Amino acid sequence: MRQIDTDRNLAKEIFDELRGAIVSGELTPGALYSVHDLAARLGVSRTPVREALIQLSERGMVRFERNRGIRILQTSLHDLEEVFAIRLLLEVPATFRATTQRPPGWLDELAGHLDAMRTAAGKHDEATFMAADRRFHEAINAASGNLRLAHYIDSLRDMVLVRGNSTVDRSRTLADILTEHETIFELIESGKAHEAAASMRAHLLHTARLLLGQEAGADLQGGEPLPELSLDWTKFPG
Repeated sequence: MRQIDTDRNLAKEIFDELRGAIVSGELTPGALYSVHDLAARLGVSRTPVREALIQLSERGMVRFERNRGIRILQTSLHDLEEVFAIRLLLEVPATFRATTQRPPGWLDELAGHLDAMRTAAGKHDEATFMAADRRFHEAINAASGNLRLAHYIDSLRDMVLVRGNSTVDRSRTLADILTEHETIFELIESGKAHEAAASMRAHLLHTARLLLGQEAGADLQGGEPLPELSLDWTKFPG
């Protein structure tokens, strides 16, 4: 981790730095760290580090253990199932509402995120692609008019990243993911709210099936059936 420039927004900088270190694996899943050690590595005092860790604990990324320190948590398969269940319940109706709301400048913002994804896919730059993917979804959720929902869903994505999960080049390509987002955008742009929501649902279901099957050890490329999941995905609204 790099040292924090204290002249900038300290709290956000520390949060972003710790979150990034967890997602990248620099802070090892399952390992214990002390607030003092993390503060020393960042070159800041312990108080803002503790505040950032409290935020990360609320996101399910770390756990405070009395008299021991802070443990970096590893997301379980059950956690992943719950994340996608919640995203289906929230993002599908949010897409419908955003498409009907259509706030000023929103379509241009979405198109910009999609262009960033397209450029990154051409360069096979997964990190930049997924950052733009995240902004694309966040923009849709925020346009539903519920910023708490948008922030909550964004925090859920961290739980997937903590596990180090990615379907890229394992069960699909960046181009495949881009196509799904292009379809969602085209339906939103056309004002087809029901179809856009259904397309978002299909995208989330596809991602969930691939990721959970992949993490459970299913050989998706070999055509083997997905393992049984504890959730009946067909029951989620669309």
